[in-house]
Amino acid sequence: MKNIFKIFTFLAFSFFIIPSCQLGPNKPKVSGAGDEGQGYEIKEVLQTSSYTYLRVERQEVEQWIAVLKGDFKEGDIVYYEKGLEMKNFESSELNRTFETVYFVDVISDQPLMQEMPVQKPGGVTGDQPQKPVLTKMDIKIEQPEGAVSIAELYANRSQYAGKIVKVKGQVTKVNEGIMGRNWIHMQDGTADGDNFDLTVTTDDAPLIGEIVTFSGTLNLNRDFGAGYTYEVILEEAVPVFVH
Repeated sequence: MKNIFKIFTFLAFSFFIIPSCQLGPNKPKVSGAGDEGQGYEIKEVLQTSSYTYLRVERQEVEQWIAVLKGDFKEGDIVYYEKGLEMKNFESSELNRTFETVYFVDVISDQPLMQEMPVQKPGGVTGDQPQKPVLTKMDIKIEQPEGAVSIAELYANRSQYAGKIVKVKGQVTKVNEGIMGRNWIHMQDGTADGDNFDLTVTTDDAPLIGEIVTFSGTLNLNRDFGAGYTYEVILEEAVPVFVH
């Protein structure tokens, strides 16, 4: 799901999106947090200001996972992708240390679709961008001058189609190096019906949880094959630094 993180990258990651936790003494690594084809039963739910910690069980094997704060209940069955494994991870908000916890960024109550290989330009085989299971975050981000909210982009998509637009939001998912670009999902708290998430392609690599502003070309009805179509997508986006 992710490239292996270098240590300095993870330290930046934890500084931005895990302010309530302290990094344990052991080196982090990317490890399997679950089998996407089989569900886990939630045995315990612990909430913090930014994250939900879940004790899950499958075939009498238990483990702790952490996901962006959400509404989970004991007894629910969940499915998730591989996560970042942390040993001796201390949460100051919970006042406890987890012997092992996996930070997971995609979780669902339904089995997840598997990523499919596709042919890249030049004959290089790579991964197909996978549409994640999305959950609307309880956030409110004000757009800077000249920027457009995600709700506005969806509601008046034809007005912005093919134009350079600017939008500010919080990064909820990052897939790096797929089809020669990075795939970012972001939200700003607004929605047009069920449309609250904006997909962005860029050479930039923000961290999950970062508040970022991107400027790029808004395109409609983009089809990347294998059923991966996007009604609205911001492409060739570059970060914009606003004061």
